[in-house]
Amino acid sequence: MILSTVIEQLLSGMITSIEIFLLTLLFSLPLGLLIAGGRMSKFAPLRWLMKIYISIMRGTPLMLQLIVVFFAPYYIFGMSLSPDYRFIAVIIAFTINYAAYFAEIYRGGIESINSGQYEAAQVLGYSKIETFFIIIMPQVFKVILPSVTNEVITLVKDTSLSFVIAIPEMFTVAKQIAAADSSIAALLVAGLFYYIFNIVVAFVMEHLENRMNYYE
Repeated sequence: MILSTVIEQLLSGMITSIEIFLLTLLFSLPLGLLIAGGRMSKFAPLRWLMKIYISIMRGTPLMLQLIVVFFAPYYIFGMSLSPDYRFIAVIIAFTINYAAYFAEIYRGGIESINSGQYEAAQVLGYSKIETFFIIIMPQVFKVILPSVTNEVITLVKDTSLSFVIAIPEMFTVAKQIAAADSSIAALLVAGLFYYIFNIVVAFVMEHLENRMNYYE
């Protein structure tokens, strides 16, 4: 199979990979902030619940979580699953997994901020919500950006795990082409796509880090 044909067939899988990547970030970043809030809550049951959740999400393989999210509705509740649920299950599994990692990153960033800033903001008349989003979060974002960048780059590669429930993302398509042609050309092209994707992500995140330098 000629290279142009291989690339053309891989494009549909690449689009699926990008969709998984973007939707995971869209949902997991704000969810991670909520989980971090629960993890730091003074209400002990909520704090321990979030701690257990984070422990499970970080302590078990993402591949296993994909399988559980996909098959649980059928085996636990007897629900019939539509073909569209495969993609939904991928987004759910990726979101709850990455939200746990982002939660710990957020928590580390928030706890690194000097408590005196909260007191100063209170003296200036800021409410707790205003203090958090106007004063604290911009500083937290700068602190956590390198760690978030690492997770985002990992996410690019982890999208290939969706093959476990037969989502035709780029790596799955590449394997199918390679098996049909008895050639690794498709896999090499897929690897190049992942590499370029990661370069773009790293460039964007580095640009964000440079934009945050005004806090120095």
